[in-house]
Amino acid sequence: MKTTLIIGGARSGKSRLAQEMALNSGRDVLFVATAEARDGEMRRRIEEHRKMRPSGWTTLEATGQLGEQIARNIGRSRTVVIDCVTLLVSNVFEEHAGSSDLEKEVMAEIEGIIDCTRQAEADFIIVTNEVGLGIIPGDRVSRLYRDILGRANQRLAVHADEVLLLVAGIPVTIKKG
Repeated sequence: MKTTLIIGGARSGKSRLAQEMALNSGRDVLFVATAEARDGEMRRRIEEHRKMRPSGWTTLEATGQLGEQIARNIGRSRTVVIDCVTLLVSNVFEEHAGSSDLEKEVMAEIEGIIDCTRQAEADFIIVTNEVGLGIIPGDRVSRLYRDILGRANQRLAVHADEVLLLVAGIPVTIKKG
């Protein structure tokens, strides 16, 4: 089975590419959505994303413990899309705000995903944001988020068979499986 990591900036086309790849697989798809509707604008974004997904796909809305939840809900799906790690890390930050174990909690989530990809009889397409190409954030929490997400992305990239960087909707192969 194959794991593909799709990384890029905001609005670079990551989710669209992930959905195209899943659709082109021709197999049953489990779509794992990690966004939490904390305000009206986010609720609208989530609703727009729901409408874009094919009706035949199974959707799992999960804000944490992804590896375990995917294992319990994978069913007959042989393609799993996780969209996205960026929001998953944000969810962990929300849940463990102020904890000295914040990075440990994030990396436990990432390891849970990696373990699931190794055990499941499915291809995985994982979406995440590249947050290290911009200016250094001005506040401590934003710098911590950027650093921890960067390390999580590195761990996922090492494990992935293929890594694609999306730039203005164009995929650039970073690692070929």
